[in-house]
Amino acid sequence: MVKMKRLEWVPLVLAVLYVGFTVRGSYASFSPVDNYLIACGSSQNVTNQGRTFIPDSQQSSFVLQSQENTIVSTSASTAPSPIFQSVRVFSAPASYKFEIQQKGRHWVRLYFYPLPDSGQNLRSASITVVTDNFVLLNNFTFKNYNGSYLFKEYAVNVTSDTLTLTFIPLNNSLTFVNGIEVVSGPDELIPDSALALSPSSTFSGLSDLALETVYRLNMGGPLLTPQNDTLGRTWENDRKYLHVNSSAVNVSVSPAIITYSEALTPEMAPNWIYATAETMGNANVQDLNFNVTWVFPVDPNFLYFIRLHFCDIVSKAENNLVFNAYINSYLGYGSLDVASQAGGLNKPFYKDFVSNSSADSDTLTVSVGPDAIAEIANAILNGLEIMKISNDARSLNGLSSVESLLLQSPSKKSKLGLIIGLAVGISAALGLMALFYCCLVSRRSKTDQQGHPWLSLPRYGNSLTMTKGSTTSQKSGTASYISLVSSNLGRLFMFQEIMDATNKFDESLLLGVGGFGRVYKGTLEDGTKVAVKRGNPRSEQGLAEFRTEIEMLSKLRHRHLVSLIGYCDERSEMILVYEYMANGPLRSHLYGTDLPPLSWKQRLEICIGAARGLHYLHTGAAQSIIHRDVKTTNILLDENFVAKVADFGLSKTGPALDQTHVSTAVKGSFGYLDPEYFRRQQLTEKSDVYSFGVVLMEVLCTRPALNPVLPREQVNIAEWAMSWQKKGMLDQIMDPTLVGKVNPASLKKFGETAEKCLAEHGVDRPTMGDVLWNLEYALQLEETSSALTEPEDNSTNHIPGIPLAPLSPFDNSVSMIDGVNSVTDDDAEDAATSAVFSQLVNPRGR
Repeated sequence: MVKMKRLEWVPLVLAVLYVGFTVRGSYASFSPVDNYLIACGSSQNVTNQGRTFIPDSQQSSFVLQSQENTIVSTSASTAPSPIFQSVRVFSAPASYKFEIQQKGRHWVRLYFYPLPDSGQNLRSASITVVTDNFVLLNNFTFKNYNGSYLFKEYAVNVTSDTLTLTFIPLNNSLTFVNGIEVVSGPDELIPDSALALSPSSTFSGLSDLALETVYRLNMGGPLLTPQNDTLGRTWENDRKYLHVNSSAVNVSVSPAIITYSEALTPEMAPNWIYATAETMGNANVQDLNFNVTWVFPVDPNFLYFIRLHFCDIVSKAENNLVFNAYINSYLGYGSLDVASQAGGLNKPFYKDFVSNSSADSDTLTVSVGPDAIAEIANAILNGLEIMKISNDARSLNGLSSVESLLLQSPSKKSKLGLIIGLAVGISAALGLMALFYCCLVSRRSKTDQQGHPWLSLPRYGNSLTMTKGSTTSQKSGTASYISLVSSNLGRLFMFQEIMDATNKFDESLLLGVGGFGRVYKGTLEDGTKVAVKRGNPRSEQGLAEFRTEIEMLSKLRHRHLVSLIGYCDERSEMILVYEYMANGPLRSHLYGTDLPPLSWKQRLEICIGAARGLHYLHTGAAQSIIHRDVKTTNILLDENFVAKVADFGLSKTGPALDQTHVSTAVKGSFGYLDPEYFRRQQLTEKSDVYSFGVVLMEVLCTRPALNPVLPREQVNIAEWAMSWQKKGMLDQIMDPTLVGKVNPASLKKFGETAEKCLAEHGVDRPTMGDVLWNLEYALQLEETSSALTEPEDNSTNHIPGIPLAPLSPFDNSVSMIDGVNSVTDDDAEDAATSAVFSQLVNPRGR
C-alpha cells in the first residue's frame, strides 16, 4: 500500500465546489417524481442551498388545512439560512396534504427556527409532527435544546395517493414550522431486510417502518450539502465522532476515478463520499493492530439501520486491503476485501446492518481494524449512515401513537370537555364520600407494625408505586429521588446503615460492577452478610432497573431466586440489598479466574437450579415473568453451590392469556439475545429459553458467549457449538477438564437439550419445564453411571434429586455423540436408563 498524502482543507473544499459544478451532469440520472420544497409562511420563493422553495400559500398540488395560523418573517441577517427567514405558527392542529404521484420511499425533511422577532415566544412552543401512520416528532421544545435551529430528516414509505403532515400544539402551546421537503427517492435506496447482529440473523420488514436519519458522515472529507447529492442529502465530517483522533488519517483521490457498477449508482452515495476515507493512523499504542472507532450517542430504546460505505482508494493491487468491520464490538463483516466485493479498485461497495445501542451504555460504536490474515495492517471506511427505526408504537420519538397524540390536541379535547366535566363532577362527589369513609377506617386500622424496620415480603406482594420527584424520606427527612409507596418491599435502610455495612463503600469490598452500578459486600449490625448494589441516581436507565428489580423481587420468593432484603431511597441514592452469595457468579467458575473447575455433576446441578428458578418465573406467579437477561453472570452460587437467578432489572411481565407475546424494545446482552425477539421485537418466555441454551453451551465449553478475537466461525458460541452438536461431536469442544469424566449418555441428553433451546424459532423451543425435566434426566443418567461403576455396599444407592416424571414429549432428539466406551452411545443410554428405572422400582435403589 502506498501511503496517501493528506490534503489540506482549503484546496479540498475548493475541489468539492469545482467537482459539484463540473460533474453535476453525471448526477442527472435520477429526477424525483414528487418534489415538494415549501417555504412556510413566506410570501415569495426562497433559494436555499441551490434549491428553490415555494411559499406554502401557493396551494396547487398540496393543501394547507388549518383552523388558525399566523405568518411572520424576519430579515436575512438574523436567520441562519434563507429557509429560516419565515415561519408559520399554529395555535391549533394544522395539516399539509401532499398529492403523491409515485408510491414508495419519500424523504420528509423539516426545518425549525424560533424567530426571535416573531412576536411569539417560539422557544417555548411545543412541536409535535405526525404523518398518516407514524409519529415523527413528539413534544419537542427549544427551551431544553442547545442548538439555535433544528433540522430533521425522515424516510417514510408512502403507500397511498396522499401524504399528510399534521402539526399539533400540545400543552396549550403553539407550534410552528419554517420549511418542509417531501421528495420521492429510489425504491432500492433502503432494502426490506438487513443483517441483524448478536446473534447474526436477517432483520426483515424495513419497508413497513419509518426511519429517521441520526448521523450521515463523509469519512475523511468535508461537509457535503444537498447541491453535491442527487437526493438532496447532507453529509458531515466524521472527526468529532472519532474515539481517538490520532487513530485515523484522512485520504482522498479525484472523484473522477470512482466508477459505479450497474447495481450501485450515485443515489446510494455521491462519488465524493467514496473519493475520501479514513484509514488507520498513529494511535500512540504499542499494538499496531488497533481498531479505528467512532462513537455515537443514541436513544437506547430504538433499533438502528446502519450502512457502511467502502471503496478501496489506497491499494495498488487487489487483495492487499483485508480488514474487519464491527458494530458495538460485534463482528459485522470479517476478512472484508473491498476490492474483491466491489469488483475492483476505486469501485464502491456498501453493507447494511441492524443493531441497537451498546449493552452497557447509550452509545453505538462502529469500528474497522486489520484482519489477522492480512499482510498489511490497515482498514478503511468511506462513509456511514445511521438511521433510527420506528418502534412498535410506529413512533420515532417516544411511545405515543398517532391516534393518542391526535386525541391530546386542543380540538379533540374541546369536544370531550363537557363529558369530562360532568364525569369529574360526579367523581368528586363520590370521592368525598369515599374519603370520609377511609378516614374512619384508617383510625381503626393502625397496627403495632407501623415503623418496624422489617416488613413482610409475601410471595405475591402488593403493586409498587414509584414516582420520580423530590419527596421526603420517612426516616431521614432528606430529599429523596424516588418515592416508594408500599408496605411489602422489605426493609427500608437508612443511608447511614448502608455506609456502616460497607465501611463507606470500601473498594476492598467490591464484588463487581454491572450496568446498574457497583456491588459491594456488606455486613449488617446483626452479622448478616449482604450484597449491596449501589446505582447511579442520575441514570434514567438505572431508575427503571431500580423500579423493576423491587417490583419483581417483592412479589417472588423461591429457593433458586436471589432474595431481596431491602432497599435505600435516601439522599438521591438507589441502593438494593440482597442476600450474600458466597461463591459469586457462575461465570467466574467457568473461565477467567484461577478457581478450581466444576465437576460435571456440579455443573448439571447448577443448571438445574437455574432452570428451576426460571421455570418458577414463567409459571409460579399469577402472570408469567420474563427475565430478559439470562446469562452466566446473573446466575449466582451460594456457599453450597446452590444456583440462584439474579438481576431482574430488565424483567418484563409476560403476555396475558389472550396474547402470544409482549411487544417491547430489544433489551438484553449480546450473545444471549433471542434472534426472533431481536428481529420482531416480540418477547416471550421462549426468549429466556434461548438465552439459557447459550448458558448451557457456556457451561460445557467454558468460554464466553461472544469472543471477537477468535476466527469468524467461532465468535458466537451458539452457532459454533451447534455446528458441532449437529455433527454429533460436542465432546470435541467441551471443557478439557471434563474429558473422560462424563457419561456419554448424560452428555448426549445435555447437548440435545441445548440444541432445542437454541432453535431459530420460539415455537420450536421447549418450555423451561421441559428443559428442567431433561437436565434432571441427564443428571440421573450421570449419577446412575457412577453408581453402577462403584463397588456395592450394604448401604443405599440413593440418587438425590426429584424422581423422574413420565417421558417428556421434548425427548425426541436424534443427534449422536461418539462414545468413549466399547458399546455405542445408544446402548450406553439404554443401559443407563434401564438402571435408573430399575432403581425407581427397587426399594434398595431408593
